[in-house]
Amino acid sequence: MTCIIAIKDGTTIHMGADSAGTGGDFSQRTRNDSKICHVGPFMFGFTTSFRMGQLLAHSFVAPDRDPRVAVDKFMATTFIDAIRSCLKAGGFATKDNDAEVGGQFLVGYEGRIFQVFSDYQVAESALDYEAVGCGSEIALGSLHTTGVHTIMSAKSRIQVALEAAEEFSAGVRRPFVWSVQEPML
Repeated sequence: MTCIIAIKDGTTIHMGADSAGTGGDFSQRTRNDSKICHVGPFMFGFTTSFRMGQLLAHSFVAPDRDPRVAVDKFMATTFIDAIRSCLKAGGFATKDNDAEVGGQFLVGYEGRIFQVFSDYQVAESALDYEAVGCGSEIALGSLHTTGVHTIMSAKSRIQVALEAAEEFSAGVRRPFVWSVQEPML
């Protein structure tokens, strides 16, 4: 239960997250460990499980992309293979009816925002923003209106969207954290 938001501003990716750790019984604690991390050229914002986030932050080995390989192909193959290996080695990936299941998270990479689903599908929205977690639909509505009708910075848009998600979702809680991924030179 959470809300993770990413906004693409040119080639810079801005990401914001709440700090709620919410259990299936709706118990909730504010966590000190961030739901956003940077590993090599990747910025992650995770939902599903703090264990998965810990593995992404501390065990994931970022693969290199051959510049001759398109980013889409790299993300769907080499990148996902490295994610699957990391989650399996850390004991997080599970089997459900013989299908491997991971978790859901956002990835900022090369100025683009990708969403990885629990079946390891990689999606890139046509929008310049994305959100995941129980507060995502609320945040997406806020991001739509602040992007279309006002001139706001990416950080302000994320702040307003997280505030809306906190107001209307029991699984979202302050403090909000923020991170930026500048283009690699």
